[in-house]
Amino acid sequence: MANFEAQVRQSQEQVAQAQAKISELTGRIETARNKMKTGDDISIDIENATLDDVHAHTDVMNANIAELIMGLDDVTAAFSKDFDEMRTKTGWESVIGIFSRAKADSMRQERIRTANIDDKLQDLIGKSDVITKLLENQLAVLNEQKTKVETNLTETLDEREAAVASLETIRSDLQAMDPGIITLENKISVETDASARTQLESELAEMNNKYNELVQQEQVKVAESQTLERYIEKGKTWVDSLQNQAATQMVLINKLQTDTKQRVVLYDALSKSLKTAQQQDVAHRINEIGVETDKEAQTAMAAIGAATNQKMADMLEAHEGHMVFARDVLEQKAKADERFARRFAAIVEKHDSNAYGG
Repeated sequence: MANFEAQVRQSQEQVAQAQAKISELTGRIETARNKMKTGDDISIDIENATLDDVHAHTDVMNANIAELIMGLDDVTAAFSKDFDEMRTKTGWESVIGIFSRAKADSMRQERIRTANIDDKLQDLIGKSDVITKLLENQLAVLNEQKTKVETNLTETLDEREAAVASLETIRSDLQAMDPGIITLENKISVETDASARTQLESELAEMNNKYNELVQQEQVKVAESQTLERYIEKGKTWVDSLQNQAATQMVLINKLQTDTKQRVVLYDALSKSLKTAQQQDVAHRINEIGVETDKEAQTAMAAIGAATNQKMADMLEAHEGHMVFARDVLEQKAKADERFARRFAAIVEKHDSNAYGG
């Protein structure tokens, strides 16, 4: 991937921007909590526009990383094709084989020997690791911010529960005062003695003062409860957003890790395939030579053949275990690919149709 380093740098910049936005919004939520304690308005500190801004940056970042992963898939497919080409003779080797089979075999073996297979695999795995580290760093930030907000939310939920309980107590006290006030008002309305009436009016004034104080306390608690409720709703929305972002990072990480396993299995399987092809070529050569030798040599070749067969049987038995493991990895990859394709359908469609720049 010629542009891999440039794309990674771009992704790193986007990750840094997304993390700055995430930290900024968490900071606003913490600032809002401090303001809330002093009774200041918090609505300006937590706005949907800010959350939308975070999502916009995160979407761009994830789209870029998803395209990087799709690019690695393309390289893996080409990598498999390279192995396949190595397993068979080239056109030139086939032409040479018409005149000299030994020369053609020698050319093929030299090509396989000098092929830089391991370096290509390590390069692929290295690129996967670079992207994985980016994603793991982002996931750590998301989890750290989520923990901060959840801690604040837990405290605020306790505060709102206490505020609501206090509000219910105040309303209960107000309701309990109503009959007493009505009774006093009725007494005053029928009282004819000026002294008694004055005393009743004093009692009523005192009760009204107490009632008004409770009404004022009720208004304060209602405002406090509403403020706490606003903070809680915004906080819950942000925690939900952080959880969704973390889920996306885990999908990407899972695909990369599964892809890396699959690449190692692919390398191992194809390397063994090449070795098996070489063993079969050598076995055919031995057989041809054996036909032309005397009986004693044939006996020796038969012994070698028996030993070779035994070795081949051992290899095939081991191969069964390898294939079971390979099948498990391929099943894991299919699941990881399905999750990835579902989450990043638009990017996969653009990649498959080569509709870049559209």
